[in-house]
Amino acid sequence: MIFIDYPGFNLRIAEFAKKNNFRTFYYISPKIWAWKQSRAKKIKKFIDKMFVIFPFEIDFYKKFNFEAIYSGNPNVDVIERRKAENLNREQFLQKNNISDKKIIALLAGSRKQEVKRLLPEILEVTAYFEDYTFVVAGISSLNKEFYASYENYKNVKLVIDQTYNLLEHSEAAIVTSGTATLETALFNIPQVVCYKTEPLFYIIAKLILKIEYISLVNILLNKKSVEEVIQKNISERIKNELTKILSNPDHKQQMLNDYENLKKLRGEKGSPEKTAKIIVDSL
Repeated sequence: MIFIDYPGFNLRIAEFAKKNNFRTFYYISPKIWAWKQSRAKKIKKFIDKMFVIFPFEIDFYKKFNFEAIYSGNPNVDVIERRKAENLNREQFLQKNNISDKKIIALLAGSRKQEVKRLLPEILEVTAYFEDYTFVVAGISSLNKEFYASYENYKNVKLVIDQTYNLLEHSEAAIVTSGTATLETALFNIPQVVCYKTEPLFYIIAKLILKIEYISLVNILLNKKSVEEVIQKNISERIKNELTKILSNPDHKQQMLNDYENLKKLRGEKGSPEKTAKIIVDSL
């Protein structure tokens, strides 16, 4: 049995599988290094081989005397494949009826509540950068009508299911915390990361989270490379950081230099194939 992420369900099935003499493999470790570290004991007990997609996860599992295998990050393959399919700038602008101004990408998340909570505050920033077009990276699972009210801003456009193509033609990005922060870095786009949740949940999260940063870029580099705007004064702090990115070449270049170091950590292409080969060879 091969389990992929999603620990709540998978670890229960892994226990069943192990008791019934199945070989058990886990591809893409749950982020137990951030919270619920006790799950490492179950993984050690019920999983034969754990494949991780971030190098630091190997050391994390060593603390539990469990040897994880780093086989690279599948995002590398996805991005390289999508880059080859992307439209050039002229085609992208024409397809989406976007002006020729420089673009700032808005990656506001994929969950409805997340977008509702953050996107209005992000859009307040647009009034201060009239020389740019802000483009919201929408997703079809939320449907276009959901985003309708957000298109009333003067210099804001919406594209649906074109995030990678949008990033390729952007000067900078405002990104909600998650995998998108790493994807934005892999496209070499300077970014400011933001996150907001319910006040009570935020207090609880601060108590239980075991990590210093929220963006994968900073977590992987183990330093504050991209600015993290969390919970309060979202618009003002995004405006200040975006101004630095767009007007301070040294600040922007330092971020791009950090991205190069990040790319060295991400591994080469072929993570899924390497993982599959190790699984097959071990049987």
